[in-house]
Amino acid sequence: MSAVGIIANPASGRDIRRLVAHASVFGNSEKVNILRRLLLAMDSVGVDEALIMPDSFGIGLRALDGLKLLRLRARIAEMPVTGTERDSVEAADGFRRYGVGCIVVLGGDGTNRVVAKSCGEIPLVSISTGTNNIFPAMIEGTVAGMAAGLVATGQVPVEKVGYRSKRLQLLLDGEEADTALIDVAASTDLWIGSRAIWDPSRIKEVVLARSEFGAIGISSLGCCFQYLGREDSRGIYLSLGDGGTRLLAPLAPGLVMPVSIKEHRVLSMGDTVQLRPDASTIALDGEREIEIYGKREIAVRLMPDGPVAVDVARCMEVAARSGVFHRLSAPPA
Repeated sequence: MSAVGIIANPASGRDIRRLVAHASVFGNSEKVNILRRLLLAMDSVGVDEALIMPDSFGIGLRALDGLKLLRLRARIAEMPVTGTERDSVEAADGFRRYGVGCIVVLGGDGTNRVVAKSCGEIPLVSISTGTNNIFPAMIEGTVAGMAAGLVATGQVPVEKVGYRSKRLQLLLDGEEADTALIDVAASTDLWIGSRAIWDPSRIKEVVLARSEFGAIGISSLGCCFQYLGREDSRGIYLSLGDGGTRLLAPLAPGLVMPVSIKEHRVLSMGDTVQLRPDASTIALDGEREIEIYGKREIAVRLMPDGPVAVDVARCMEVAARSGVFHRLSAPPA
């Protein structure tokens, strides 16, 4: 039996960057519509079951309300709702143990970061509904649902359309404390506060796993020195401060600011960077997550064992070229 898990973060696309910059609001009502399109598309390619993470807004329940044309069995997963990122971690872990063939994630880099902690080898189809989005793609829910279904049913082998992501391992006093998929930033902010980080004067050091042309957010700082694509085996370290190379960077929607880079160096896979011990908070994928008290040894290591991500466009190409859509359109015998 083929199954797909769906994680829709009700908090993505709604952070403080709507106030300090000009980011668009991605409402939960639109996530409901995306989820409906996902389910209809997965049904069309033969998925047997869809499990949906419960949430405080009721995205899954609202999507299922009145959706009566499905042959697949769609249901809300049985799990407690905390209204925190723990929900996404627990949902991904539950989906993995249940044996889903693919997980669809509606969220930004932060949502995908926490899903990656527990999804194991289950491939991800990530739809961007956040603010600064590098890991997820801006893709129509219908096409994303078809790709997830094709992978989950085995009609398109994940080995042909998936890629292994990098990750950044955060080490505190030599022990793994957390992980990031795109960037780790050391900040002088004394507390987590509103989480989102956008003021370059408060950022002292950055480690990037990806830095691509056209990207927005902290990762945009690196592409002037080294382009780092999703399958590039390298990373980059940046030290910010006065007196360095100045560049203009899009740090948030509508927020383009000059930034001074004192030092940069390219990292190879497995390299570890020791950060200065005077950081007050650590941001992961654009959001402050960890407050540092006292003198701690802070390090970041570039790792090759991030989640498997599905290239949706590549999946649709492989399906078309191999005749999958012809077979699916044939009337039943």
